[in-house]
Amino acid sequence: MSNRVRKDKDAGSKAWIMVFVTISLFCIIFFAARGRFQAPVSSQAVSLVLSPFQQAVSWVSNEFRFVTSNIWEIATLHEQNKMLRSEVEQLRAINVQANEAMSENERLRAMVGYKQSAHQFDTVAARVIGRESDTWSSMIIIDRGTGSGIQNDMPVVTPAGLVGRVVEAGLNSSKVQLILDPRSSVGTIVQRAESRVTGIVRGDVSNPTMPQMVNIPKNADVVEGDVIVTSGFGGIFPKGIVVGLVSSLQNDAGGLLKIGVLEAAVDFQKLEDVLVITASREAPPEPIQPPPQTPGTETDPKAQAEGQKK
Repeated sequence: MSNRVRKDKDAGSKAWIMVFVTISLFCIIFFAARGRFQAPVSSQAVSLVLSPFQQAVSWVSNEFRFVTSNIWEIATLHEQNKMLRSEVEQLRAINVQANEAMSENERLRAMVGYKQSAHQFDTVAARVIGRESDTWSSMIIIDRGTGSGIQNDMPVVTPAGLVGRVVEAGLNSSKVQLILDPRSSVGTIVQRAESRVTGIVRGDVSNPTMPQMVNIPKNADVVEGDVIVTSGFGGIFPKGIVVGLVSSLQNDAGGLLKIGVLEAAVDFQKLEDVLVITASREAPPEPIQPPPQTPGTETDPKAQAEGQKK
């Protein structure tokens, strides 16, 4: 029974489709012959019959244009988005390169300024190309060697202050021992005129980023904030190179001496470019002044010399 009902429905659907096709064909034929024959049907009746078909065709046409227009806009936006992303990546790369160039330019300007101001030194510029993994805070590798005039025990500096000394000079590269190395030893002096206390700066195993100034007498005039510079003792480091600032003071284990914990002048974590001092022409030391004499016991050096001749 159900199959028969379904067949009747299918037959009815087919009939309606045939009616629709017939009307459509009639409309097509009518419009084709309208220019040559006068149809007996009035224009209003034709318009009434064809209006639904015209509206349907217009709607389909509008929807088709809308869909194709959206598809085209989406495709265009997709391409523009790809182009913009590519431009953004290029601009980011250019920005990184520009920032790096500006940073390098600032460092090189500072180094050139230092070379021009430190007339007593002959220097060779070098770039840090590595660090020894087992002594990360104690040893660096630079891209200059004996081919550039570098030799062992040459001091290494930056415009900020003392870095260390060359301990192994190769042909095209060299190893530099930093002042942070506990095995290093730098003769230093307090820059303050009222103090001029001397000591030795070396690295501290327990605090790798802050070296120590040791062998300071307990009652010596050293205070926090004092600037520590090289003393020139020992023959390796020229006099007057900044080493660091006294951050704190503490007594040593024996209680007879003091230890000054220093904040290094050089930021070793950001060390990229250095200067190797290949020659030093330090000014001669000031003449030694004789100590003041007690009134009434003054001696005349010239008279003494004449008396010795007689």
